[in-house]
Amino acid sequence: MNRFWNALACLIIFGMPAANAADRFTFQLGWLPGGERAPVYLALQRGLFAAESLEVRILSGRGSTDVMTKLATGVADVGEVGFDAFIAAKAGGPVPTTAVMPFFVKQPDSLVTTAASGIETLKDVAGKTIAATPFGTSVLAWPYLLKLNGVDSGSVRLIKADASAIGAMLASGRVDAIFSWATTAPALVPMLTAAGKQMKLIPWSRFGYEGYSQTLVASDKVLAERPDQVRRFLKVMRQAIQMTHDDPQAAAEAVKAAVPQSDLAVIRAQVDATVPLLVNEVTQRDGLGVFSPQLLKKSWEWVSNAHSIPIDKVDPLSTVSLKFGGS
Repeated sequence: MNRFWNALACLIIFGMPAANAADRFTFQLGWLPGGERAPVYLALQRGLFAAESLEVRILSGRGSTDVMTKLATGVADVGEVGFDAFIAAKAGGPVPTTAVMPFFVKQPDSLVTTAASGIETLKDVAGKTIAATPFGTSVLAWPYLLKLNGVDSGSVRLIKADASAIGAMLASGRVDAIFSWATTAPALVPMLTAAGKQMKLIPWSRFGYEGYSQTLVASDKVLAERPDQVRRFLKVMRQAIQMTHDDPQAAAEAVKAAVPQSDLAVIRAQVDATVPLLVNEVTQRDGLGVFSPQLLKKSWEWVSNAHSIPIDKVDPLSTVSLKFGGS
């Protein structure tokens, strides 16, 4: 009889899951850790995921295509994807992923130039030489942006160069400006300062480049089987975005804690450049982490023009889930 009760006790202690066991959840970054992705690190450090019974693992990424592949194959549950790459892939055929929350609600694409270049607006790029990486999404949007602003693209000399080289080209004076995201531009400051030059940032969003950029996308399988986990994860991300806005230094320090070899000053500059993309007049109008049908339409118009995809190829509203929205 004692053996029976001992066996039963072992079954109760070791054979049954803990009532409050956290759900494992994998988040796939679009690229490497940095200030642009501070909210997820701040949430992890502050225990926000744990409070929602989530055990979150963060994976580094290698671009939107890599992220969507990992979502489709079950490596990750939710990932950070460029909305342009996401909806262009949807237009090309079935992709088992769905956008669940906007992250950057303004475009980060910018011109990085110097105070002495004479470039103040897009109209000033006529007659200038600009360097860009050959496969960046900015290159695709550039001709339409110039057309929208009445600038002849033939009046601008665009040089394609490796991402590791274009900063040096600007510092040495070989080009008048380069394409860069606002969030990565702070890393160029030391190089330009050493060359005796002052950096100037010209965001394309000031000149009509509207729409969603980085977006949180979920695996359709996860949405079907574990929607509550996705809901809890997104709830935390909205909280963390607001916290990053309210205390950017704490957000920068959370990234530094996760990546000790990083430079805190650079991270803080990246966070400062990121916050206006996360919280701004768009989120004030639509709500934090909420898709707007009107801005989805505008986002798709830009992608359609940039990628030369017929506008009726996809309904942008069909690519997102609105049920996880919140303020």
